[in-house]
Amino acid sequence: MGRPTLAVWKFASCDGCQLTLLDCEDELLTLAGQVRIAHFLEASSEVVPGPYDVSLVEGSITTPDDLRRIQRVRAESKVLVTIGACATSGGVQALRNFADVGEFASVVYANPEYVDTLSTSTPIAAHVPVDHELHGCPIDRGQLLETLGALLAGREPDLPDTSVCTECKRRGLTCVLVAGGTPCLGPVTRAGCGALCPSVRRGCFGCFGPMAKPNTPVLIPLLRSRGMSEEDVDRVFSTFTVTETRRGEGRE
Repeated sequence: MGRPTLAVWKFASCDGCQLTLLDCEDELLTLAGQVRIAHFLEASSEVVPGPYDVSLVEGSITTPDDLRRIQRVRAESKVLVTIGACATSGGVQALRNFADVGEFASVVYANPEYVDTLSTSTPIAAHVPVDHELHGCPIDRGQLLETLGALLAGREPDLPDTSVCTECKRRGLTCVLVAGGTPCLGPVTRAGCGALCPSVRRGCFGCFGPMAKPNTPVLIPLLRSRGMSEEDVDRVFSTFTVTETRRGEGRE
């Protein structure tokens, strides 16, 4: 029996989550010995036809061709894992969902009639079944390695389902929101980053998206009491995971 095949696919994104895999360095060498990397254009021009045991998918669906291609990827993949904010919630480009894409195109492009795009940016799960999701902008290398290792071992990945606040507590960090008055989305943001921003006295920006049951009705007044206007609050909730966050907090 040959080694399991791994494919990495790009849709509308910045490539940062794919680079996280390349940044694994020594671990990547070990992984390469356990799997056959059959499709990963960021790293190699070699393309091995499917089917594939595991597919990592970065990016959102923004064009008709994307829609057709993700259907093919799903059909050729035994396990499909979405990686990053774009793939799991539409990404920054999902801000188009609340505006007129035709107007954007007319301003940016000299010949907008040649631009073939959808009016929305949507996560992969809106179009095909997804087996696992890795959140973040970009994803955390530890979560990526845990997921790939778990799949190779035939078990479910052990991924956190709590908030960034729990990571601050584990690291012994002083709360930047309560003690420092710094606006922070940590109480409603999914854990996984290791509390990177609070560790350097910065407020969490929510790049891992909302936790399973975010208590935004309590957090929003607290953010306003720390000097944020309603416009500021709307902006901070409409960045990395705009569609998922607005759905989670009940905004229209």
